[in-house]
Amino acid sequence: MSAPATAPFTYRDYARLSDDRRYEVIGGRLLLTPSPRTWHQRVSLNLTIALVEHVREHDLGEVLEAPCDVVLSETDVVQPDILFIQKDRLDIIGEKFVSSAPDLLVEILSPGTKTRDRKLKFRLYARFGVRELWIVDAPERSVEVYVNAGGRFRLGERYSFRKTLCSKILPRLRIPLASIF
Repeated sequence: MSAPATAPFTYRDYARLSDDRRYEVIGGRLLLTPSPRTWHQRVSLNLTIALVEHVREHDLGEVLEAPCDVVLSETDVVQPDILFIQKDRLDIIGEKFVSSAPDLLVEILSPGTKTRDRKLKFRLYARFGVRELWIVDAPERSVEVYVNAGGRFRLGERYSFRKTLCSKILPRLRIPLASIF
């Protein structure tokens, strides 16, 4: 759902919105984000736990989860499901929002946001320099790992339920997908 507007919606406009709803701004358009379903939350929690354990064990940086604003530009504010920021870039984490593209983003597809995640946010994340993007399809029990190459994502690997997920930017990370789904 988008709000009618004649001028682009900005971060300043976004910051004045009510906290009782989840919103994103993409290309200056305000978009309402519906609450995720319970299976989405379970998958998100399982992935977050696996990532946090690995990142802490190897002192790699910080993992955050939704709702967490990522301000990519004045007219692009997103709330990815999970994000990782490398240790040497932790200064982009502010009190209210993350001020630049995280190193890794995870989007768990939901019926209400699937097209937005696969098209709008996919291109946006690549353009702003997200190094790695995971698209999680819970009903299919799969994860697609995309790697940024010159402002465009290329599919690195598609992991099915029985495989073990690996990352290009998180050394030694191994997540058996059976433990996530």
